[in-house]
Amino acid sequence: MSPDTSPQNPSPWQPRDEPDLDRTVAYRVPRPPAVGEAHTVRMPSWTEPEEIGSVTLAAPPSPPGRARRGRGWILALVAAVFVGLVGGGGVWAASKLSGGGTQPQDVLPANALAYVRLDLDPAAGQKLALFGIARKFSATRDSFGGDDPRKALVTALQKDDPGLSKVDYARDVEPWLGDRVGLAVLPAAGGGDPVGALAVQVKDEAAARTGIGKLGLGDGKGGLAFRDGYAVIAMSQQLADEYVKAAPLSGDPRFADDLKALGEQGVLSFWMDVEKVAEAGWADASATLALPQLKGMRFAGALRFSGDYAELAGITRGGTPTKVRPEPAKIGELPASTVAAASFSGLGDMLREQWPSIEQAAGGPGGEMLRQTLDGARAQYGLSVPDDLVTLLGRTFTLALDEQDLDGALPRVGAVLTTDTAKAQDLVNRVKTHLNGMERSADIATAEGDGRFVIASTQEYAAALGAAGALGESETFRLAVPDAGKATYAVYADLDRLEKLYLDSVPGQARADVEKLRAIGLSGTQGEDGSAFTLRVVLN
Repeated sequence: MSPDTSPQNPSPWQPRDEPDLDRTVAYRVPRPPAVGEAHTVRMPSWTEPEEIGSVTLAAPPSPPGRARRGRGWILALVAAVFVGLVGGGGVWAASKLSGGGTQPQDVLPANALAYVRLDLDPAAGQKLALFGIARKFSATRDSFGGDDPRKALVTALQKDDPGLSKVDYARDVEPWLGDRVGLAVLPAAGGGDPVGALAVQVKDEAAARTGIGKLGLGDGKGGLAFRDGYAVIAMSQQLADEYVKAAPLSGDPRFADDLKALGEQGVLSFWMDVEKVAEAGWADASATLALPQLKGMRFAGALRFSGDYAELAGITRGGTPTKVRPEPAKIGELPASTVAAASFSGLGDMLREQWPSIEQAAGGPGGEMLRQTLDGARAQYGLSVPDDLVTLLGRTFTLALDEQDLDGALPRVGAVLTTDTAKAQDLVNRVKTHLNGMERSADIATAEGDGRFVIASTQEYAAALGAAGALGESETFRLAVPDAGKATYAVYADLDRLEKLYLDSVPGQARADVEKLRAIGLSGTQGEDGSAFTLRVVLN
């Protein structure tokens, strides 16, 4: 367990500090093909040195012994992208290089419902951060001796398919397999379930055709075609031929704008046309009243790494705009002793706006559980629905757990509402009366002031929640919840201070791994042009 890093000494690197980070230079610089050579230019292999600026860095040494086995290949696949960019001048030069070259979205069709991209040679800063993070954990520590992540992928495929046991990575795969892979989910011709198409970057088309055949494609098991340095694999040869002639996904202005708004695409990125996916029957949303809200909506996200944390960032664009304009949730104003909290803005207004749809859903097929819940709230607690719920949720609604008495008989918990305080007090009084009538304890402490209403387990904690706190000054909190002052919703847990509740029950090496986890945070904003969120796991 590590104490907070001093605010005067924050992490020196952030994932968006440099707009354009390294790509392997030789992969981007075209050259004329040699006589008889396939038109796809051969790119340097994983084990060849990379020339970056005026510095040449040798590739990492190969580990002794046979290839490692185990199910940690997925983490290794994502994390083992560190290719020796450790020299000071080399790293600086690499960080200035742009991430160019053909991407999978440049060769997959524009009518994709969803798309996922995996980059095995991401930006230099991502490589450095991934390497450092992976060495913290037992599941990935041993995988970082310079292993080729592509080899780990092939090894994993061999474990799942005995038919691939005769495939030799060095002979059959390494000579042609590149660093980028993309998967598109596409509508099926004439309706039916969507189908997939895979784009794999290749260094040599002739070798790729032979190698992909050895991996199981052939004898009528699918189709293969080539486009701009990629092998496009489809359910049939007819589809593969159609896909490589189709307009590319990258040419869709919505897709391009969404990725631009997303920013750094990291190691893994994805994009989805939410409306089309719902209409395709892949999501329950098509059977709910939420479908009209999804009209024109898209979702994009990326998995990124820093020296201090792993981050999943995402955005939404399009959709039916809501009239609700949430204000900042102000989770950072909780007491500095807060170990866990969740804060949401605009829920009350949103509930009132959506209430007609909720009542319609309760009265329709499958709405029995919702009807029972609403009826129970009215009968058991005398609540006026939705008015009392709107009062409870207010303009902002924040739940908090304090470190004091955390493992005691009565932990300090509470809620802070920005709402009509008179209505909130009346609601609490009615709930107290109901609980007292049932011979249950109704020791609910309250406090109010400055438009805020506090409900807590003790009067002392209610007073603490009612005052301005300093949680936002914590370095751990600021790493986990970036731009907390602007977030319209946020969730935070300080795992270093919570771990005393569960650490003793974690055995052996897993305990050391758990101790590396410092905090977790989720935060986001909602605006007229869409929403954005960030999920971070902060590490010691």
